[in-house]
Amino acid sequence: MEFVFHINRLNKYYGTRQVLKDICLSFYPGAKIGVVGENGAGKSTLLRIMAGQDKDFQGEAEPCKGVRVGYVPQEPQLDPTRTVKGNLELAFGEIMELLKEFDELSMKMCEVEGDEYDKVANRMAAVQDKIDAADGWNIDQKLSVAANALVLPPDDMDVTTLSGGERRRVALARALLEQPDILLLDEPTNHLDAETIAWLEGQLRDYPGTVIIVTHDRYFLDNVTKWILELDGGRGIPFEGNYSSWLAQKIEILARQEKSAQRRKSLEGELKWIRMNTAGHHELARQRLADYERLVAEEMKADDDIAIQIAPAAHLGDQVIEIKDLAKGFGATPLYSNVSFTLPKGAVVGLIGPNGTGKTTLLRMITGNDTPDAGTITIGQTVRLAYVDQHRDHLNGENTVYDEIRDGCEEISFGKQSIPARAYVGRFNFKGSDQQKLVSELSGGERNRVHLAKLLKSGANVLLLDEPTNDLDVNTLRMLEDAINGFGGCVMVISHDRFFLNRICSHLLVFEGEGKVRWFEGNFEEYEDVRRREIGDAYENRRARYRRIV
Repeated sequence: MEFVFHINRLNKYYGTRQVLKDICLSFYPGAKIGVVGENGAGKSTLLRIMAGQDKDFQGEAEPCKGVRVGYVPQEPQLDPTRTVKGNLELAFGEIMELLKEFDELSMKMCEVEGDEYDKVANRMAAVQDKIDAADGWNIDQKLSVAANALVLPPDDMDVTTLSGGERRRVALARALLEQPDILLLDEPTNHLDAETIAWLEGQLRDYPGTVIIVTHDRYFLDNVTKWILELDGGRGIPFEGNYSSWLAQKIEILARQEKSAQRRKSLEGELKWIRMNTAGHHELARQRLADYERLVAEEMKADDDIAIQIAPAAHLGDQVIEIKDLAKGFGATPLYSNVSFTLPKGAVVGLIGPNGTGKTTLLRMITGNDTPDAGTITIGQTVRLAYVDQHRDHLNGENTVYDEIRDGCEEISFGKQSIPARAYVGRFNFKGSDQQKLVSELSGGERNRVHLAKLLKSGANVLLLDEPTNDLDVNTLRMLEDAINGFGGCVMVISHDRFFLNRICSHLLVFEGEGKVRWFEGNFEEYEDVRRREIGDAYENRRARYRRIV
């Protein structure tokens, strides 16, 4: 089979707005493809069309004869009548029916004689052959492997009580067990910890079928994909190579077109960082702390070509945030104890660790929205905090994007400079009529951009960001990284995005579990190296143990 899926003259509209324009593509069997583009470019729409869930389009989009397509959307639906294990068993529907029939035939063998016995025995042998061919006797083992590797909730748990992240992991496990010929994944790494993401990379690299991924995780794209499909202005443009290769090709295209100099500079900076070794990354983080005074002294210019900037902040004093002997728990469940660290001026601190270990709780205690069980949190007198939680609920759905961000101001102040409010809103990729969208109509990524636009103009000198990378497109992530790296204040950020953490962090606060929290000087890849040396093979234990799910 030369191709597994064909798209011909595909056009898609939302009202009068055209999202996809005359896309013509054919997909190779076994190809690993990453889809990139700005929020609203049609990445999720393309996957829904390929999955057969969106039929309201013009043109052709269909798999080749006999090709099975699997799809894990950002908000997957599970069978509410089944438990976690019951939903996983749906991946083996035909085999489960054979196993059920085999058990029924076994019971019937005890009840029949003569010719009827021979008939039942022959059917039983045929069923057994089918089960053997499909390795059906090991289903329970396969389910256990998937559940442990993706850290699923208990087998008997009611799926209607699961969080969004838990539902996504169950759906992802089921899709991997089904092994369709084409696997479509929309933001599969959201809500996964770093170890699980690394395990998933290995699974998808070895996956026998075609994999098409929409994700903001650039390491994931670099490590898994061999093709990048860019959606730009409604067009679908394929590039051979992984994410780093796409960056290099994109820089050359922008240079030939002699336009978008600021974007080209940002792309070049990211590619240079990717090609830099660990020692170079560490030196950049160390230099940030040494250059604190220079960062504060540099007044940003109100340059319309720069997409995202953080408003210059008041100078921080010697004391920023000091935490001493902190303890916190909920009821009889302790989160951590004896946590102590001092936040240096100019530091960018990544808070990392599994879900439920108390990262968000720590930020809430720093802002005064929660209280510690023991210990002290001291905030310096010069500190001005700004915080947005991961739920992003504090938006007025009846406002337009423009009114929600500008907050009644026609000009947005940036230190001694100011820019028109519409130009500022446009920097967050809300152009033209998009500024008049109601907040209630926005996607998750668009809501995130609205929050960032409000937060980054606040003039705070300590920013607390809770999962700011979720649902953002790669271009916005890159610009946010550039903005943080040029910011003269401090940032504390919760994220599972390894690339993002490596590019911006000077320190980490690592929630290692069992009540232990470690203050670490360095970025994520440096912490991984230290952790690997400390515990040796145990660090790779889960990846090795569950390597052969696909």
